[in-house]
Amino acid sequence: MFRALAHPNFRLFWVGAFISNAGTWMQTVAQGWLVLQMTDSAFWLGVDGFMATAPGLLLTLVGGVFADLIDRKRLLMITRLGAGLSAFILAALIVTDVVQVWMILALTFATGCCMALAGPSYQAMTFDLVGRDDLANAIALNSSQFQLSRVIGPFLAGIGISVFGMAGCFFVNGLSCVASVAMLSRMRLAPRDAGTFQGDDAQREQMPAGSFEEGTAPSHSLRDVRALWSDLVAGFRYVSGRPRVRLLLLCSAVTSLFGAPYLSMIPVFARDVFGWGATGLSVLMGMAGAGAFCGAMLLAWLGDFQRKGWFLLGSSFVASICLIGFALATRPILSLAMLFGIGFAMVSFFAVCNTLLQYLVTDEMRGRVMSIWMLTFIGVMPFGSIIAGGATERFGAPRTLAAGGLVITLFVMFIAVFDKRLRAID
Repeated sequence: MFRALAHPNFRLFWVGAFISNAGTWMQTVAQGWLVLQMTDSAFWLGVDGFMATAPGLLLTLVGGVFADLIDRKRLLMITRLGAGLSAFILAALIVTDVVQVWMILALTFATGCCMALAGPSYQAMTFDLVGRDDLANAIALNSSQFQLSRVIGPFLAGIGISVFGMAGCFFVNGLSCVASVAMLSRMRLAPRDAGTFQGDDAQREQMPAGSFEEGTAPSHSLRDVRALWSDLVAGFRYVSGRPRVRLLLLCSAVTSLFGAPYLSMIPVFARDVFGWGATGLSVLMGMAGAGAFCGAMLLAWLGDFQRKGWFLLGSSFVASICLIGFALATRPILSLAMLFGIGFAMVSFFAVCNTLLQYLVTDEMRGRVMSIWMLTFIGVMPFGSIIAGGATERFGAPRTLAAGGLVITLFVMFIAVFDKRLRAID
């Protein structure tokens, strides 16, 4: 279950990411509660979610090109420092009692820019750290640390808000980014040869004809804008010629657009549906994280299992059913159970989707394909957040989330019945 942690660099990467993500979830809980208190509006929660993910619409693709051109570790260090600085500034604004909603939104956007640029390198770097044999296990363990942070971060946020106030959560997040950079700086990586296939001869023979071109890694300067654009176009052309890759990206986009906004709406359920405060919000967020952590650990235990296509469709279907159940539940205990199921199924879906994509693509295209994949769930989140926020204002949070779950259910059923390519993936 933990064999990828035998790689020293991956251990440092894992620990640093866990510390940073725990701090990020602390800030996410505190910020959602802060925006709701200041505006008393679900719409502004949606706007805040939009500002966090809007940079992904364009910068994620740029980050994908960067991930194939420059030192991924250095890019991660710079962007983590940028996110930490944003957290420190917001903490200072709260302490001095001058914070306004537009300031929160601006700093959220700045943090989103850092995350969008770093995301493809974060995903592609997993392959650099462990190689092909331990890739599936490493992706599952990466998911486990992220989801464990979803449990611990909200729990610490509940304590932090009570003891230190809102500013304390943002300050701790800033420190977590600094700690993550310290871990990354200790990693010692060999130079990356993007033009060399990483598998063995048997794996190469099994790849579709034309899927690997020796020496096609970009080697130009970042200042060559025309060449950068050419690299980006080459990434889309690469994806367009691979039907299974396209289908995985479509499934990711639909699941994210109609499923992910539940995170932005949890503060509304905590306050307006159940009458809870910040502690109750932490419990709801933590329960979703607990389910996601269990799902990630299950995948780490399963390893390179068979029938991944069916598993992908099944996990998306379960997530949609649990989303409908959470939206319509009237008892807190049932809502918590449904949140656990959402977290479990969502992380299973995205982790397996990540693994399949990395298996299906070549190393010189890995960063760009990962950026396109991230665009399908991070890039569509702004629209999902805005739509969910506006719909919640008019129809209420329960009906809005239930409708999103229904769309995913119908989509998965259609794909399962009429498209055998995804079902056939092992």
